[in-house]
Amino acid sequence: MAELLKVHGSDNNFFLLDQTALTTPLPATTLTTLAQRLSAREHGLLGGADGLLVVDADAEAAGRMTVINADGSIAKMCGNGLRTVSRYLSEKTGADTFTVQTAEARLRVHQAPDLAAGVPAYGVEISPVSFAAKDLPFTQLGHEQLIDTVLPQLHPTLRFTAVAVPNPHLIAFVAESELNGDTLRQLGERLNAANPYFPEGVNVTFAAIEGQNTLFARTYERGVGFTNACGTGMSATSLALVLTHPEVAQFETPLTVYNPGGMVQTIVHQEAQGRYWIELIGNATVTDTITVPEASLTAGTFAGATSTPTGEATQYAAFVANLPHRDVVAAV
Repeated sequence: MAELLKVHGSDNNFFLLDQTALTTPLPATTLTTLAQRLSAREHGLLGGADGLLVVDADAEAAGRMTVINADGSIAKMCGNGLRTVSRYLSEKTGADTFTVQTAEARLRVHQAPDLAAGVPAYGVEISPVSFAAKDLPFTQLGHEQLIDTVLPQLHPTLRFTAVAVPNPHLIAFVAESELNGDTLRQLGERLNAANPYFPEGVNVTFAAIEGQNTLFARTYERGVGFTNACGTGMSATSLALVLTHPEVAQFETPLTVYNPGGMVQTIVHQEAQGRYWIELIGNATVTDTITVPEASLTAGTFAGATSTPTGEATQYAAFVANLPHRDVVAAV
């Protein structure tokens, strides 16, 4: 029998598969099929998920993380997912500070203090960062980079910042009421269908400034749609806030970012002029352990799977219930 975990960071939920524990690692095509079947909201396992996190061995890091979205596409990075992979590798190796190889970079991670009883937390590096049009990519918008820029092609008044971390993000700071409006959905759907501006699609985040060093962020994710939280989105939005609203947030200062699934902390670091990275700190929750015949996984299915709740979902729900700003926007 093989094992899967159902995990989440800020209720951005995934299945986690450690390929090093399998007799034979699954080929990429099988992993894609498996991710789509597991994640399907109507017919998937345990109500589906936002994707599949695959852990493989790596010679220079504690492990390698591959992120497969619910639609089968590959994400360059996933901050919420990386926290859960970090917890898994920490418990597997006994280390509390190490690196994890992702599609674009080898990233530093560390165990952080629990957010509450039964709510373990990890901090992870979000990088590399780029504002260049070629790295997102975007085109036909009349700019080589977008920082606090009105784009009439997209919206008559909103000011957008575009940053790759390395996932591509398009960010606008809006009033709270706009978080619940339909503009975000319309823009997310438009820019993740065939369009002349973001040919590979883009994650779109609207964020409301709730006070000094405090945000509420909601993201329409490329390859997924609305999720309860997007780790790279909250990280990119924190960088955008520091750059465009220095009266509200500064470098090297913890920010609190609320989201429909909970909250995280971020710290925006500047190592040199124009060189940034973001520290993302938040929960790494395991809700279920799942056993499944390895032959089923080899066939790209989860036939014969049985699951056991860990109890951590209840502990996380108690933590979230006491957070402020819970009435800003409904969980998706």
